[in-house]
Amino acid sequence: MNIRLYNARILTMVRGRNVFRGEIWIKNDRIVSVRESGGPPLKPGQDYPKIHWDIEMDCGDNLLMPGFKNAHTHSAMTFLRSFADDVELKIWLEEKVFPMEAKLSWDDIYHLCRLAVLEYLTSGITSVFDMYLMPDAAAEACMDTGMRCVLTSGLNRFTSSVEQQEAEYLKWNSRSPLVSYCLGFHSEYTCSKELLQGVAGLAHKFRAPVYTHLAETEKEVRECLDRYGMTPAVFLESMGVFDFGGGGYHCVHMTREDMEVFGRHKMHVVTNPASNLKLASGIAPIAEYRHRGIPVAIGTDGPASNNCLDMFREMFLVSGLSKVREKNASSLDAEEVLRMATVEGARAMEFRRVLFRSADADILAPGKLADLILIDLHQPNMQPVHNIPKNLVYSGSKSNVRMTMVGGRILYRNGEFNVGESAEGIYAKCDRIVNRILNT
Repeated sequence: MNIRLYNARILTMVRGRNVFRGEIWIKNDRIVSVRESGGPPLKPGQDYPKIHWDIEMDCGDNLLMPGFKNAHTHSAMTFLRSFADDVELKIWLEEKVFPMEAKLSWDDIYHLCRLAVLEYLTSGITSVFDMYLMPDAAAEACMDTGMRCVLTSGLNRFTSSVEQQEAEYLKWNSRSPLVSYCLGFHSEYTCSKELLQGVAGLAHKFRAPVYTHLAETEKEVRECLDRYGMTPAVFLESMGVFDFGGGGYHCVHMTREDMEVFGRHKMHVVTNPASNLKLASGIAPIAEYRHRGIPVAIGTDGPASNNCLDMFREMFLVSGLSKVREKNASSLDAEEVLRMATVEGARAMEFRRVLFRSADADILAPGKLADLILIDLHQPNMQPVHNIPKNLVYSGSKSNVRMTMVGGRILYRNGEFNVGESAEGIYAKCDRIVNRILNT
């Protein structure tokens, strides 16, 4: 399919390139041209062949930019939204979440993930880094709706196995250009030493990065010190888990030594500010990570602990909380936060397994994946237009998302979804799932 998006302002997220007016051409799932208005006119038949446009869209002087990358989520936890609230993390997990998750079937997870996809699209999210039970179900849900996803295992003492993770890794890194798979496990505190040795073995076998929940709470760090005499990051490094990189979700309570581990192995921090606030886990030292050259991406975490899959809210919190933590209003620039939500998210999600590479989804440029969004600048919260990137971080909202495109396919536009089924149909199926689980 050939698509022309014209009369747009364009933010490519290429460093040093400001917003400009122009148009973008797309062929199938790739961008083939990003053209600035006012350049030399193109000559049909000489500079480009005669093109039959399947879609020509006047963007109305609104903003085209790369889609947001939700670098940590548990999509199917939509069924627990506003069910497991206002309690500390230990109670939240052990008394609210784990007992309900034990009732989930493959079909449940499939439909609950599709509900999450609808919310991702309204927030301008074009890819997700999803960790949950039965990752095959999440993969099928994303493929059927057109969402791009990277799966990672939630391996722990109670679910999955090293052998199952290896099978999933091989399967989902060769099946679909929408889906890839990164090695991972739930956390140090839910895994035995033997399980972690198995994960380290996979990392070495495939020379692959590993991701996990890490240093989310003070209690987690303290208990790891009691068990092994080391913090979680240092302990996992000693096991060889991070020999080929990877990263940590949350990373709220990190020591200087932990940060050195991340620096040595070129690891990513994925911060989840709304979830960390709601569960009273703390505020991550994002400014220090940036100062040390540790790349930071942004995730929403799951809809049971957030409870909103909204990257605009996360971006504002990343910036605002850093300023409060450091007692310095200039500790973290909004344009860097926007970069975390787009470029760094793509890089953290390791889009390079067999069928596509991480660099394919980070910026708008010829040859890149057509994963992009259209932002409505003609709403009060976007006026006046002094600085578009700062407007996005400090005053932007989901209401500004006019269109979300993944791989050249328009999945959401002006409140309407194109995901293979009506939104109401998806809602009804999820309601039946929730009622069954809560009443059995």
